Amino acid sequence: MDVPRDQMTALIDHGLFGSAEMLGCFLVSSSSVNAETNPHLKAENLVLLGDALFREREYRRAIHTYKQALQYHRINPKQSSASTRSSLSASNRSSSPNSFHASAINENEVKLKIASCHCSLNEGKAAIAELEGIPSKARNLQMNLLMGKLYRNSRHNRAAAVCYKECIRNCPYVLEAIIALAELGATAKDIISLFPQTPNRGSRASYDQFDSTRWLQRYVEAHCCIASNDYKGGLELFTELLQRFPNNVHLLLEVAKVEAIVGKTDEAIMNFEKARSVDPYVVTYMDEYAMLLKMKFDYTKLGKLVHDLLNIDPTRPEVFVALSVLWERKDEKAALSYAEKSIRIDERHIPGYMMKGNLSLSMGRLEASVIAFRVAQELRPDLRSYQGLVRSYLAYSKIKEALYAAREAMKAMPHSAKALKLVGDVHASNPSGREKAKKFYESALRLEPSYLGAALALAELHILEGRNGDAVSLLERYLKDWADDSLHVKLAQVFAATNMLQESFSHYQAALRINSQNEAAKKGLDRLEKQMKGVDPDAPEEDEENEVEEADGDVEETELL
Repeated sequence: MDVPRDQMTALIDHGLFGSAEMLGCFLVSSSSVNAETNPHLKAENLVLLGDALFREREYRRAIHTYKQALQYHRINPKQSSASTRSSLSASNRSSSPNSFHASAINENEVKLKIASCHCSLNEGKAAIAELEGIPSKARNLQMNLLMGKLYRNSRHNRAAAVCYKECIRNCPYVLEAIIALAELGATAKDIISLFPQTPNRGSRASYDQFDSTRWLQRYVEAHCCIASNDYKGGLELFTELLQRFPNNVHLLLEVAKVEAIVGKTDEAIMNFEKARSVDPYVVTYMDEYAMLLKMKFDYTKLGKLVHDLLNIDPTRPEVFVALSVLWERKDEKAALSYAEKSIRIDERHIPGYMMKGNLSLSMGRLEASVIAFRVAQELRPDLRSYQGLVRSYLAYSKIKEALYAAREAMKAMPHSAKALKLVGDVHASNPSGREKAKKFYESALRLEPSYLGAALALAELHILEGRNGDAVSLLERYLKDWADDSLHVKLAQVFAATNMLQESFSHYQAALRINSQNEAAKKGLDRLEKQMKGVDPDAPEEDEENEVEEADGDVEETELL
């Protein structure tokens, strides 16, 4: 042969894909390989060229080359003494269950490579069609996992579950399959029952094997808890696992994500920062971390985080969501375009939809916000997607739809104080529903006495109905345990309404010490200072009066003309 095949293989093994692609062109065009008498050798050469093209991200060329290889692989060679010897030699190396003729290539493996190319081009249907051409008994772990992902992306959840179960039967440590099955509604018992059972060769070996998989069972249980919205149970199990595997970046990120969902902002930030201290180049869930930093108005850390992420991998969807979070206060249109970019990169990236929903809502694009939150809720029905849906429907004045979404949340999370509070928020939006809202807020506080959000909402109802004393006594209970700017603002507003100006002033100042960017505290303090000086806070400023007079003059001049 003019071109040595082993050199081509060596180039690919050493990652020199550009050189391999060029050498491959010589290999497949060599006149010493007769395609008629030895088509299988031609097929093997084409597969090597396809591998080089795939690694060079030339996916269309790779697909075309792999398909040519399959065509040659299926050709029955014209027999000659030389080709017969070649065929016999190749038959000893053939591992393809579908091969009718001798060849060193595995037809099913080539189909997997073609499917992987289609995946890289976001051509899910074509990838599924290619993988479905492989008999189910011939599919290996990689094939089943890829099929599961593709079926799930195309919302064929039952077929996806079958593939994921097959993965776990072959290898219980495919954690992606465990998480996917939990999110698809499988119970922990169902998933654990799929684990391969090793034959009992002695009591000690059996005990060691049980002990080594106990952590895996806890991991399954944790994800099943989270998928069923039992966040408390999930956090307890993840915390137990962290004691056995301290500084485990994956576990730290999972814990931080759940803490972010349930509103444990400070704890979530601490765990995200701990994960970054262990692995400063981690990108997973960093968009969730960015959202928390924005909630805390820590724009210095947020800017540094985005800068770091752009340097690590600017192609990940998490990076574009973080960019969206950073740009939100400067340019909402730019922020929205970044959120949409994250969704184009990964159609299942939930934080992208959450960000799009929040931005659309603040920009008055109510229909777009409902759609975004609904997609997020369909992908993973967690508390925040329900909260976004309810806020969008209320802004739309669609009380019936808001109540339906809130009740959906309550059914999905029957032991969640936040879900109860969500139903209360819908009732509170209508003056006639305040009594019902009060009951839901009180139920939420009975379930979770430390839930500040429900306390603030109940205090607001007390204020609206003139029970300022009840509002103050309720809120003051939380001052010892909560350093929260919104709590101080609410107390300041109540004291201002009851003409206790000095108390109101001290609480506005406390709010601004916690969060200097709190607009409600700034406006409230400005208004209060005017009151304390004996100035009517509702009186227009001199500049505003001049503007009004000038405007009146313009109208008069227009009428005269």
